[in-house]
Amino acid sequence: MYAHGRVGAQVGDTAWLHALLDAEAALARACARAGVIDAAHAEAIGACCVPERFDASEIGRAAAASGNPVVPLVRELTRAVGGDAARHVHYGATSQDIMDTAAVLVSRRASAVIQDDAAAVADGLAALADAHRSTLMPGRTLLQQALPTTFGLVAAGWLQAVGTASQRLGTPSPAQLGGAAGTLASLGEAGPRVAAAFADELGLAEPVLPWHTDRGPIAELTGALARMCGAVGKVAGDIVLLAQTEVGEVIEAGGAGVGGSSALPHKRNPVAAVSARACAGQAPGLAAALYAAQAQEYQRAAGAWQSEWLPMTQLLRVTGSAVAWLRTSVERLRVDPKRMRGNLDLTGGLPLAERVTTDLTPDLGRLPAHDLVKAACAEAVESGRDLADVLTERLDGRRTAAQVAALLDPAGYLGAADTFIDRAIAAHRSRAAKEDDKAEEKEHG
Repeated sequence: MYAHGRVGAQVGDTAWLHALLDAEAALARACARAGVIDAAHAEAIGACCVPERFDASEIGRAAAASGNPVVPLVRELTRAVGGDAARHVHYGATSQDIMDTAAVLVSRRASAVIQDDAAAVADGLAALADAHRSTLMPGRTLLQQALPTTFGLVAAGWLQAVGTASQRLGTPSPAQLGGAAGTLASLGEAGPRVAAAFADELGLAEPVLPWHTDRGPIAELTGALARMCGAVGKVAGDIVLLAQTEVGEVIEAGGAGVGGSSALPHKRNPVAAVSARACAGQAPGLAAALYAAQAQEYQRAAGAWQSEWLPMTQLLRVTGSAVAWLRTSVERLRVDPKRMRGNLDLTGGLPLAERVTTDLTPDLGRLPAHDLVKAACAEAVESGRDLADVLTERLDGRRTAAQVAALLDPAGYLGAADTFIDRAIAAHRSRAAKEDDKAEEKEHG
């Protein structure tokens, strides 16, 4: 449930080991490019940076002795390389350089999976927004019916939230290479050249300077993941509410055996939306732990840096799972336009009271019009009579029954709903086009 979709494979122990070895191999190649070590030695080191050659569990156990897994990994890698090349394993770096860079690689790979699922969610929501631009339903504020809206506009709002959140996950991430105290002293004057080549080898941004105790990149990643979970939680929460028995405006059609209860044979729970919400709901606590770790002392931290690894991994995992579950929910979603209209009609025109007030204001003034309509609404609720009849009587010829009926027609009081739907779909298409351009540019170098 909390490792749904493809994100789990991108954040597990094997994924971390792979990223650590990628960083070590890139470091060797960067040193060779800068003329610090022989190209043949870099090639020998890179050839040994294969995850299958190492035992992730054993490295994890050995990490307890040094406080991070890089130390035992470097020892095993050095043994595997052997010969003269072994002298240049981990050359010029410190453990945090490799660990931070691996964290960036893991987050980038996981984010790519998250963005792919988010794109599928957005495509589904865009289709719903367009197909249901005229599907009337109650707009609800404070869980009460307010004004009429359309399901198309609701879906457009979901689309914009997910789409803009996904964009933030595409922020370029920086490599980390500063040596023991952020000076790259062991590399001498070649240090900046090695750092630039290191970032280039990994396809990462080159930072202005090492960020060992400036955890801005981690904070930015945290914010992007938390925002994505917020967007997913909002959409999933709305789906859960709309699927309530008493509301019944949407259902998750998951097929036989999906959404059932262990006790109640009749249940059709929106299980994908529930699961998405459960995953997304873990983000605030994990984000808080990562934000709290930002204040790190001197040039290298004692404890705060190490405290990031687990919540970062978990935040990536639950964010990816939340988006994957929402993708499933949107794919299963079935809309009931008749139920939406029926629920809107339950209140006998009350959601259109504002429109009547606006229409009467030029004749009566804003406050008298408001008071008249408010009294009519109260009478209609208390007496059980139709609001149109009560208003027609109280207006005493100021408006005909046909005019009152027209004012209470929800289809005529949707404001800029169509325009907003068009804007959301256009923004989605623009984002998708930019992502396609990026992918094509990457493919062609």
